[in-house]
Amino acid sequence: MESKNGMQGVRVHQQRVKCAARVVCAVAILAAIAVFAAPVRDVAYGQSHEKSKQNLGWGVYGGTPDNTHYSPLAQINKGNVAQLKVAWSYDTGEIGGLETNPLIVKRVVYGYSPQKSVIALDALTGKLIWKFSSGVHGARPERGVSYWEHGIHPRIFAPIANYLYALDATTGKPILSFGDSGRIDLREGLRDDPKTVSIYATSPGAIYKDLIIIGGAEPEQLPAAPGDIRAFDCLTGKLRWTFHTIPHPGEFGYETWPKDAWKYSGAANNWTGMTIDQKRGIVYVPTGSPATDWYGADRIGDNLFSDSVIALNASTGDRLWHFQGIHHDLWDRDFPAPPALVTLRRNGRNIPAVAQTSKQGYLYVFNRTDGTPLFPMKTQQYPASTVPGEITASEQTLPAMPEPFARQILTEDMLTNRTPEIHEWALQRFRSMISNGQFTPNRVDKDTVMFPSWIGGAEYGGPAFDPKTHIIYINSNDTALTESLAKGAAGNTGKGAYLQQCASCHGQLRTGSPPAIPSLIGVEKKMSADQMEDLLDHGRGRMPSFSNLEVAKRKSIVNYLLQRETDEGSAGTATSGYNTTGYKMFVDPDGYPAVAPPWGTLSAIDLNTGAYLWKIPFGEYPALVAKGMKDTGTENFGGPVVTRGGLLIIAASVYDRKLRIYDKSTGHLLWETQLPFSALSTPSTYAIDGKQYIVVASGGGRDHSTPTGGVYVAFSLP
Repeated sequence: MESKNGMQGVRVHQQRVKCAARVVCAVAILAAIAVFAAPVRDVAYGQSHEKSKQNLGWGVYGGTPDNTHYSPLAQINKGNVAQLKVAWSYDTGEIGGLETNPLIVKRVVYGYSPQKSVIALDALTGKLIWKFSSGVHGARPERGVSYWEHGIHPRIFAPIANYLYALDATTGKPILSFGDSGRIDLREGLRDDPKTVSIYATSPGAIYKDLIIIGGAEPEQLPAAPGDIRAFDCLTGKLRWTFHTIPHPGEFGYETWPKDAWKYSGAANNWTGMTIDQKRGIVYVPTGSPATDWYGADRIGDNLFSDSVIALNASTGDRLWHFQGIHHDLWDRDFPAPPALVTLRRNGRNIPAVAQTSKQGYLYVFNRTDGTPLFPMKTQQYPASTVPGEITASEQTLPAMPEPFARQILTEDMLTNRTPEIHEWALQRFRSMISNGQFTPNRVDKDTVMFPSWIGGAEYGGPAFDPKTHIIYINSNDTALTESLAKGAAGNTGKGAYLQQCASCHGQLRTGSPPAIPSLIGVEKKMSADQMEDLLDHGRGRMPSFSNLEVAKRKSIVNYLLQRETDEGSAGTATSGYNTTGYKMFVDPDGYPAVAPPWGTLSAIDLNTGAYLWKIPFGEYPALVAKGMKDTGTENFGGPVVTRGGLLIIAASVYDRKLRIYDKSTGHLLWETQLPFSALSTPSTYAIDGKQYIVVASGGGRDHSTPTGGVYVAFSLP
């Protein structure tokens, strides 16, 4: 195990490596620009042939290849938005929830059902054209598909669980010449026996020319596969290149891990999707934390390329530049959304940039070609960990501008005042915690506040950017959680396996963190052993699959939860370092956030200057509104859409089931409507025969007190 002085030596060496690499990097970037500057097929808005706004689609996840969530449509505008009516709806008839951003290409809407069937709907009427059911049991959400044209045979690439399917876009039938009879098993080639690998592709692959580039969601505790970024041939499914986010010997960043960490460590993965600069041939890959999230004694070092924005040559996978947002992450601070490729105006000229939102509530903005920060950055020292074996990074770097879009440190004067009694409860609870802001290491003996919590700040929906005004729009969560560590229990008992694999969410005492994470106390009265084993094998919602665990270990967890095993377990077995006591949302006895509102926000930032134009609470709790407590904001997932018609369109809020449309210039609410379920997804907008539509996938799933479903709803003017 390296000493603290040893770690400083590693960082000095890294800086020397980085300096030496800048010349090579610059040459590589110039070469990439020269090679890939040739024009490419315009896939923006799903129009490869039709450029008229009479027929304008939404052909890429996030709206455009730049992932800006922008539409040039203006038929629906500030003057007439109040006249919007339901144009059509399609009920999948399934339960389970949706997070899908629908694609619209050539008069067809492509999406998912809650049970992970791929569907194609008539974009004028909502009638089902075809439905593909793979037979694969996938319980986690899928956020979208990818569309690719090859001659007269367009394809839909659809992630379902650990598979990537290639479907005929016209019929929905698998293209048997792709991969293994129409699909690729993403478990293959990730170091270990595929049967023991847990990977779930929750976000669609990004397409560049004849390549589809994809990552996947992986467990946040060991065993976990490495988060390799891979590119596959769109025609054949053959692997074309791989980028190792946990570097192998001789690769850049290998020195930031212990020797041979690539053989056993895991994650540092891209679960949220990526964005491609089609002109320059660069793919921008945001990554998440390494495993295990909360204790890193077996991964001492900065751990490149976890928690990073990586710019890769899209044709070869070669690294062009990178920025690591968190060194040696212990806080689950993933970069949670595909970045937006934007343009800034500086000193009279346009600068191509990449804008990356973050869970910690900061917006990072870099020059697209070389990674130079376009706003000042500040590097600060942070305290060391007191947990045996842990060596935290001595410093972290954050943007000095723009100001963070989520609050950064919780103090007594920021606690809830919903009632005097609730405030007093929160005050007493808060005084038993440590609250020192970002990058405070967790301790064994006391809860530490994480603010914003593990759900952000920003989440998977990503921002919207208006290329005409250079304004970026970001929705954010603004709630807190607490966490501490405890000495690990024996890993070969049911309790030990539970603490290693499940306690980060459900807590050491199985109490969960309602309403976001359910309690497991009494679960034996609600689920059978077979149902529990199926859940561990396939996952559900935010819960990953635990197929990476041996069958015997999964059964031991089930036996423990069914109280077939005592808490003491067997004696004389080795322990597993330190485990989290669980992410506990800091909520009051009634389940509302214990911090003062706003609990969710929506912001508009001028990227030319970094100044905020406006910021408003976003979302409501209907029960609190009934008591006169409005504009609290709520947790929100899914992103906004901005249009030339002056509109900012967003659903996303967990508890109120609303689709809202704001004046993008002022944040003034122009129109809202209730959906069948909350829509934890990004809307899409398109035009057919000159008529503009807005469509959103609603399904619920985060508010465990309400039902789930799967209904697509489209709106238009009368």
